[in-house]
Amino acid sequence: MKKMTKSLLALSLASTLLGTSGLALADSFAITNATVHTATEQGVIQNAVVVVKDGVITSVVPATAGITYDVDNIIDAQGGIVTPGFIGSMNILGLVEVNAVTDSSDAWDKKADITFDPSFGYNPKASSIAFTRKGGITLNVVASSGGEDIHSGQTFLVDLTGDWDSVKATSTGVFVSLGANHEGSRATSIQQLITQLEKGQKSLAKVSKDKKAKEDAPEPEAADEIVKSILSGEKPLIVSVDRASDILAILKLKQRFNVNLVLVGAADAVLISEQIAKANVPVIIDAMRNLPESFDSLHNDLSNAGKLHAAGVKVILSNMGDSHNIYNLRYSAGNAVANGMDYNAAIAALTVNVADTFNIDSGSIMVGKPADIVIWNGDPFEFSSHVVKMYIDGKEQSTQSRHDKLRERYTTPSDMPRGYTK
Repeated sequence: MKKMTKSLLALSLASTLLGTSGLALADSFAITNATVHTATEQGVIQNAVVVVKDGVITSVVPATAGITYDVDNIIDAQGGIVTPGFIGSMNILGLVEVNAVTDSSDAWDKKADITFDPSFGYNPKASSIAFTRKGGITLNVVASSGGEDIHSGQTFLVDLTGDWDSVKATSTGVFVSLGANHEGSRATSIQQLITQLEKGQKSLAKVSKDKKAKEDAPEPEAADEIVKSILSGEKPLIVSVDRASDILAILKLKQRFNVNLVLVGAADAVLISEQIAKANVPVIIDAMRNLPESFDSLHNDLSNAGKLHAAGVKVILSNMGDSHNIYNLRYSAGNAVANGMDYNAAIAALTVNVADTFNIDSGSIMVGKPADIVIWNGDPFEFSSHVVKMYIDGKEQSTQSRHDKLRERYTTPSDMPRGYTK
């Protein structure tokens, strides 16, 4: 039942009287009459109730369980679908405003290397962020476009509230691009990566063996520290690579250095899916890649996501590198399902698989998790469906974008020219 406690009412009244409009009170609420895709072992719960208090999920049960809940608001999903907020990854959202305007792009730098931290260029007020929320995306792992080095820099995690403090974590992974080289051999790039890891491994072994050497050693370079974080498993090594022979070389590198490896792109992954699954390496792919863009990606196909999942590979779906079309991520998942991927696996590929891979406390609807929740009026993978309500950390978010405001501006009847309609 809907209920407001006396203490909450008093605090609300005090806030009004004192004019403290900036004080945010975390409302508790229950979502009822919903089909909940939990992205957990609970699977899909029909006619479920999800209870949220202080931004955290406190209960996920069928309505038939007959639980009582003391909350501030009840949201009737009216038979709609509830999913965890989708998580985008490996894109430049917030780093670019207009692709064709160089001054508005902070995703690439000629001198970018392993130490490049693109989070300093992130703009939480970029117009593409509000539009991306309309696609049900609540969190995003941002990656830069890099520079001339094999290293594209480091990834970082943001929520899509658009708030000034929406960067949740920086330096969450190290992004490397390998494969075909327009000005030389791909072997050089792989050798460069191996040499870096060998150097870091020797440095760690020396410090571990000689405590005195550790005390007398000069302050390590930032790049050396990052390499050590890869070797210790603290940060994943995220490698963009397509050709099967290159992927196999990187799998050997994982075995040799025991790094936390993530593959990106991986057009040829279907040829060696058994080896990838055995190595327990997640694969981030764009389900809409269906043409050979180069000799490295001759095996692009709309069915690849489903084939990799069936082979036991942890699949993450992503619109990689983009900034303005991440909204379409749910449609990519729908196409993956249409081409053989299990529906629940596609939900996981947008939620819990991303969270597990990048150590994000989100991605599932279960007790104790932050309330990153989306209510849909229908199947989220259907073109005609839309977000009814969205919550990030239990706080409702607007789904109005600049596109909506422009539509309203130019379709509102007025005696003034439409360009001047307010």
